Amino acid sequence: MAGYMIYLVEDEQDLSAVLKAYMEKEGWKVKVFHDGTSALEYIEKPPHLWVLDIMLPGVDGYGLLKHIKERTDVPVIFTSARDQDLDRVLGLELGSDDYITKPFLPKELIIRAKKLMQRIYEGPGGKYQNRWVNEYCIQPLDRKITYRNEEVDLTTKEFEVVLFLTEHLNETKSRLDILEGVWGKDYVGSERAVDDVVRRIRKKMPRLNLETLYGGGYRVETS
Repeated sequence: MAGYMIYLVEDEQDLSAVLKAYMEKEGWKVKVFHDGTSALEYIEKPPHLWVLDIMLPGVDGYGLLKHIKERTDVPVIFTSARDQDLDRVLGLELGSDDYITKPFLPKELIIRAKKLMQRIYEGPGGKYQNRWVNEYCIQPLDRKITYRNEEVDLTTKEFEVVLFLTEHLNETKSRLDILEGVWGKDYVGSERAVDDVVRRIRKKMPRLNLETLYGGGYRVETS
């Protein structure tokens, strides 16, 4: 369980300091944000777990959760001083994985976070298990790819595109599919951004067998 990165978004500075200390005792890395706006800037650098307060300055927890789930499926735990069924249900509908009401014992949050990450990252056959694809070892949890024990130097977007396509081996994915799966549904740039990233991936990972389907898109075929 050591080595996980947690993003903690909590405007109560005393509470965030206590929670950070407890998490670091578990061997986790923790980045703290005291408002939703600053946390929003890190959406493109996803952690292994978000812990979000609902009531935040700037972008609130609901808004932040919406942006997170549009881009990744990283697990999210909501925290709130309001113990209302509507808040809980809305959080779950927007994609949160757990909900804890303040005040709570820091140890309770640690236990819930552990169980959640064990289920998602350490369960047999989970999408975050290491896997071999055409001689490459793809390690989603450590966010790296190796070839013959040498790490492949990839940008965040290159890694995410490889991860997306290898989650759908032998399936053709259109540029729009890839844009929505990696850049997010609200991306407004050109679909050619996918072509640029694929071109770079091919140079860095020539044995990946990343094929172009005329008029269709891209797919990674297993040899």
